[in-house]
Amino acid sequence: MSKSEFVIPFIGLKIGNHVFEYDIDNAFFEGIELSIIHRGNVHVRLELEKKETMLIGIYHVDGVVTTDCDRCTDDIEVEVEREYQIIYKIGGDPSDDETLVTLEKDAYEIDVKMNIYELIAVSLPLRSVHKKEECNPEMLALLDKYVINSSEEDDEEDDDWDDEEDDSDFDDEDEDDDSDDDNNDDIDPRWSILKNLN
Repeated sequence: MSKSEFVIPFIGLKIGNHVFEYDIDNAFFEGIELSIIHRGNVHVRLELEKKETMLIGIYHVDGVVTTDCDRCTDDIEVEVEREYQIIYKIGGDPSDDETLVTLEKDAYEIDVKMNIYELIAVSLPLRSVHKKEECNPEMLALLDKYVINSSEEDDEEDDDWDDEEDDSDFDDEDEDDDSDDDNNDDIDPRWSILKNLN
C-alpha cells in the first residue's frame, strides 16, 4: 500500500459527503517507525464531508492487530473497533486539540495515513495481556524471581504503620505530667513556649 493511497486531494472534491475505504495489512505497520503494532488486518472506512472552510472526517476502524503482551512481551492478537472524528480546518492558528487539524490556506490535499495509525493505536485496550496460562512461561518465571510483589509490600507497610500508631497511642495514654517535666530539657524551646500558651 503506497503513501499516495492515503493522500486525498480534497481540492477536486465537490461540497458534500465522500467515502474512502482502506484495508490495512502488515506492510502498513512495517512502514510506521517505532510502531507498537507489529501486524494487523484492519478495515478503515472514512466518511469525509467537505464544507467551504473545513473537512469533517469520521473514521470507522474494525479488525485485529498484533501487539506486545504487557505481562510477558510475547505477541498477542487484539481486536480493535472504534469510531473517531477529526476536523480539518483550512487556515487559522494551529490547535492543541488532537481532533482538530489546521491546514495551510493554500493546502489542496490531506494525508490520512498517520491519522489512521493513531486511531488504530488508541483503539487498543489500556492493558493487553494473555490469559496467564498462555503467557510465555520463561518470562513468567523471571517475573516471579525478580519482580517484587508490591501488594504484599504495601500490606506489610500498612501493618507497620498501624503498629506505630498503636504504640504512639499507648505511649500517650501512659505519659503523665512528671515524665513531661523530666524531658523538658530535650524539648525545642519554641515548643515549650507554645505548650505554655495552653
